[in-house]
Amino acid sequence: MTTTPGTIEPTAAPGPFEADLAGFDRVLRQAGDRSYCRTERVPLADLDGWYSDPLTGWWHHCSGRFFSVEGLHVRLDAAPASTWCQPIVNQPEVGILGILIKQIDGATYCLMQFKAEPGNIGGIQLSPTVQATRSNYTGVHGGSAVPYLDYFRDAAPSRVLADVRQSEQGAWFLRKRNRNIIVSTDDDVPVHDGFCWLSVDQLLRLMRRPDLVNMDTRTVLSLLPWVAATTAAAVTQDRRPAGQDEVWSRVLRRECALAVSRHEDREIQNWITDVRTRIDLAATPAPMRALTGWQRDDAGIRHETGAFFEVIGVGVESAGREVAQWSQPMLATREDGVVAFLITRIDGVLHALLHLRSEPGLTDVAELAPTVQCIPGNYTFLPEAARPPFLDTILNAAPTSIRFDTTLSDEGGRFYRISNRHLIVETDTIHTHPDYRWMSVRQLAELLRHSHYLNVQARGLLVCLFSVLAGTVPDGTASGG
Repeated sequence: MTTTPGTIEPTAAPGPFEADLAGFDRVLRQAGDRSYCRTERVPLADLDGWYSDPLTGWWHHCSGRFFSVEGLHVRLDAAPASTWCQPIVNQPEVGILGILIKQIDGATYCLMQFKAEPGNIGGIQLSPTVQATRSNYTGVHGGSAVPYLDYFRDAAPSRVLADVRQSEQGAWFLRKRNRNIIVSTDDDVPVHDGFCWLSVDQLLRLMRRPDLVNMDTRTVLSLLPWVAATTAAAVTQDRRPAGQDEVWSRVLRRECALAVSRHEDREIQNWITDVRTRIDLAATPAPMRALTGWQRDDAGIRHETGAFFEVIGVGVESAGREVAQWSQPMLATREDGVVAFLITRIDGVLHALLHLRSEPGLTDVAELAPTVQCIPGNYTFLPEAARPPFLDTILNAAPTSIRFDTTLSDEGGRFYRISNRHLIVETDTIHTHPDYRWMSVRQLAELLRHSHYLNVQARGLLVCLFSVLAGTVPDGTASGG
């Protein structure tokens, strides 16, 4: 096989797809005036409605719902650091992350929410139509109802374009899953305060803005190849007018339809199954006092090195949310992370380099992760062999090879101002490593039909790659909020 050097040739969107970004900025600022979270760090011991179990030291909500912060002892025999202890968030209930879409003037539009979360950077971020835990939408908090929920709970099967349960951060969540769902409608949907319709093209443009499109939106948008294929079939059958939205759909169909990949699908499946079977990963509950290397007091829980992450307490006052005031634990880091793909064209087909990565909170041992997924400063305190193989390749990439470079946040409901630099770097070298495989966009899209194959970081970065393929360009304006 050969690699094709040079840059990716994006397909530019035509004139009608130009987003009215000035108008969007005004709406974003107005939303920030009406909806906000004012967050203050407070000692864990002062959290209202939370308590530390006297036997385990785990933190629970007095209702027994929402989530808890627990202790975990991990043994991963294949890792350079084979044993460690850590706190982890346990949120066993499955939430709904749903985007409602509609065809407007031949283009696919998504109903998006301007949402303020206590851990958000910049205040308001673009969230899915519905972003709610089971505790939220069943009213455990005693707040107002979740808008548009019935579109997803009562959707006719013919309206469901994508529907799959996916994991969240396996290093920080214990077997956390959310339902990622995209539903289409022909209804004249009333647009509530704090919501707006944005085209797929506009959303992909806005991916270039720092800390604006939130993590939950990104994971749902990773299902877009399904939607592109479904809407293409509708055009073929004359169920809706062909529009300029098809420019973007053609880009994805071109990349997803090419059958030639460096590794056949059965090879990839065999590799994943073999690693999941062979790796010995044990994650055992442990009391907080038994977490070696971790310090805890009334203020919070932190590692003795100051690295990795810490558990803090926050008090929140909000407007425009279901509840106006609450307090909770959150995870925080002292440094931004790096999430990156190396990409290349092999025999003319675009491939990304995926890492099959084990994490203690994953449901099935390992999931496909970006080429690089880390907080670089942590490796000061880890064995040299733990340093990601391609981290220096990414960090030292020539500016001319960088196709995407934007800082995007982790979700702000559990993580306090945690952000990662998202990078896509093109290379003309086909790197090889036993824990990595080059995979085509089609293969990644196919795996997203199933749960627990691509981790949340890879799904979000795939949407960044979609924005590159669709030919979006930075607009040069501030994100607002």
